[in-house]
Amino acid sequence: MRAFSKLLDGLIYTRSRNGKLALIATYMREAPDPDRGWALAALTGNLDFKSVKASAIGEMIRARTDPVLFEMSRDYVGDLAETVALLWPKNEDQPAEVDDGSLSLSGIIDRLHGVSRAAAPDALAAMMDHLDASGRFALLKLATGGLRVGISARLAKTGFAQAFGLDVDDVEQVWHALSPPYTALFDWAEGRSGRPDPEGTPYFRPFMLAHPLEADSVDLTDYAAEWKWDGIRIQIVGTGSETRLYSRAGDDISGSFPEIAEAFTGHAVLDGELLVRGEVQGGEAASFNALQQRLGRKSVTAKMMSDFPAFVRLYDLLIEGDDDLRALPWSDRRSRLEAYMAQLPTNRFDLSALIEAADFEALADIRAGARDAAIEGVMLKRRDSPYVAGRKAALWYKWKRDPLTADCVMMYAQRGHGKRSSFYSDYTFGCWTEGGELLPVGKAYSGFTDEELKWLDRFVRQNTVNRFGPVREVEKTLVLEVAFDSIHDSKRHKSGLAMRFPRIARIRKDKPASEADTVAGLKRLVS
Repeated sequence: MRAFSKLLDGLIYTRSRNGKLALIATYMREAPDPDRGWALAALTGNLDFKSVKASAIGEMIRARTDPVLFEMSRDYVGDLAETVALLWPKNEDQPAEVDDGSLSLSGIIDRLHGVSRAAAPDALAAMMDHLDASGRFALLKLATGGLRVGISARLAKTGFAQAFGLDVDDVEQVWHALSPPYTALFDWAEGRSGRPDPEGTPYFRPFMLAHPLEADSVDLTDYAAEWKWDGIRIQIVGTGSETRLYSRAGDDISGSFPEIAEAFTGHAVLDGELLVRGEVQGGEAASFNALQQRLGRKSVTAKMMSDFPAFVRLYDLLIEGDDDLRALPWSDRRSRLEAYMAQLPTNRFDLSALIEAADFEALADIRAGARDAAIEGVMLKRRDSPYVAGRKAALWYKWKRDPLTADCVMMYAQRGHGKRSSFYSDYTFGCWTEGGELLPVGKAYSGFTDEELKWLDRFVRQNTVNRFGPVREVEKTLVLEVAFDSIHDSKRHKSGLAMRFPRIARIRKDKPASEADTVAGLKRLVS
């Protein structure tokens, strides 16, 4: 466990991507089996212990230390696991270490997998009594499934690939045919066996991605244009007997959208945008806010599927039967996709239409006039481009529509996570009603520089008027210019509004809070 906790500490405090990759690679080469396989599962988000709840951990520490001290410390530290790890009292009746394998990473995971919810607090306490602060922190992060060490699943897989001189795309190809602790993966990496064969299983293929368009124009004789829809990009993988849906990160989301998986019975791999239909039966795509009602759910009710009916707007056909089409030009794959549409149910699948424009200037005019709830911008795809994993220069471009902006007033601030746990970096902001009330309209935690973050943190500390656990209410005096992609009606918020991708564009020290925008003004921007 000591090596794993050292890895987590290193990942948290290392800023550079290459530095993080080096830490992961070293661990993967040097750690024993099956510890390193379980570590890889943890770093990629593939561990889930249903018996351990954050509320139980809070009760454990309150029973062992002054509850007021705990609450004050958690407010300062900003992270439950770190606070408990530091405050946990030393048990003089327990030896400092045990050497029976129970506190190895694999030993801890075996214990967490086998413990009931009722027995989990005692099991955790027994292990924590034998660990130092770093070990306790790693244990609690493992148990609650919230590592938050500044890496993505893709970065963890890249670190593994670099450790053994593999191509990360090859690792992605076999990943979903394997399960923790990935014995077959390490056997392949170290030359004890051949590459695991995922054929016959509905496994994930890495997505082709786009670069932001920075050129002034492109030649539409070379590039096709289609709308960039504002849902989530998914991959549909069918073997003829089984279908899986994968997110862009490679997460299996089939359980969240069972009606899509059930509607696809083909032997093919397709790329598309998952959307929800509007309120009118058979209507067009609704806003992303409607889709959010379905995201992140491991199971859904019939009512939810009826209220928020999902469908997929298809972009590309990667594989049809035994034919791998990815090396073909986009134009050929598009023709094959158009023909393939005939065998799909129209209530669950449709085709992303191409945008007809005489030239780039005409396309720019069309893009500028589009403010549909489900349109995020324009995609430009080179007509002769193969389907290749990752971002390849000059093949696909994304040309997002210009963001909307509003001047809002900071209302609340909360501590961040990881390297931001010492800063108030998550800001809730609001706009005025006609009656002079300030209502929250969004929350943002990006868009500012490190220097601006330090300034904002000082503002929060010096202007706090109330505290609610880790949240501080501040004087309603600071105006933030907030950029956002779109805004939608929302029944979940008092203001009746929800912003899509809000971020801090500018700190308006020059503007009085009384001159910030109104809720009524924002409602006129609803698409």
